[in-house]
Amino acid sequence: MKRITFFIALLMITSLACSFASQPSAATQPAETATSPELALSEVEGSQSEAGTSSAQFDSSKLGTVDNDVTYCTMDGVALKMDVYYPSENSGRFAVTMYVHGGGWSSGDKAKGAGAVEFPELQKAGFLVVSVNYRLAPEYQFPAMIEDVKCAVRYLRAHADQYNLDSNRIGVFGGSAGGHLVSMLGVTDESAGFDVGEYLEYSSRVQAVVDMFGPADLTVDFEGGGETVRRAFGDFDLALASPVTYASADDPPLLILHGEEDALVPIEQSEELLAKLQAAGVQAELVPVANAGHGFKPVGGEISPSREEISQMIVSFFEERLR
Repeated sequence: MKRITFFIALLMITSLACSFASQPSAATQPAETATSPELALSEVEGSQSEAGTSSAQFDSSKLGTVDNDVTYCTMDGVALKMDVYYPSENSGRFAVTMYVHGGGWSSGDKAKGAGAVEFPELQKAGFLVVSVNYRLAPEYQFPAMIEDVKCAVRYLRAHADQYNLDSNRIGVFGGSAGGHLVSMLGVTDESAGFDVGEYLEYSSRVQAVVDMFGPADLTVDFEGGGETVRRAFGDFDLALASPVTYASADDPPLLILHGEEDALVPIEQSEELLAKLQAAGVQAELVPVANAGHGFKPVGGEISPSREEISQMIVSFFEERLR
């Protein structure tokens, strides 16, 4: 009897030992299980970035204020300045709208121009609004202007934590010569050769563009071209300075606004740009403004859409594309 009992006990011990040996150890776990904590961490970090958690470096006392004459880059010994308008509330990383003034590439200022009226509404909508100056003709000729505004975009990305901005949500807007430059920002990448100077480890690409009555094809004669273009562009190849040359499928969405009665830069300039963009598969829209000349000045009646409606279109476009 003792022998039978001993034999049964021996069988039970052997069975239990085999059962434990069949369980997988940490070393025999599938590879995806072993790496899953790292994947989970990256997913969390990605979610935080997408949600726009605020930067620890951001000075919240700047909310609702303006930093004037911030040097963003230095080109040919010229300290280039920008103004930074902070929204009044901080609910995470700010989307950015950067304004480029007009003035025939030879005059103008970051505090003035067709788009300056949009600053308060964009601030109110929660955007970080940036307005830039750039080198002007005739002292400096193209491509100085596009080189400068591209450097401004790179500066913003390089200082994303300081300004609490989301570097993946940068939009640009401008009027006349500024409209030309923001269109160039939208349609050109580093292969165009305009990225020079500081912060070259960062991209100058943008995610949304609002072009107000900007020249798009400088190879075509028009009232506002001629001597103005010659003074600003000199011997530079005008085709390579024209947004219509660069339209491609990877361009960001563009909203174009142009007065139907614009005698300085005819609306046909924007119609050509629209056609090129749409042919390339880019999301682009042209809003003709009735009874509007250059700068949306009334010609023969009230403009339609009204200036207030144009401002709301711009804010809504950026909210849709950058949020």
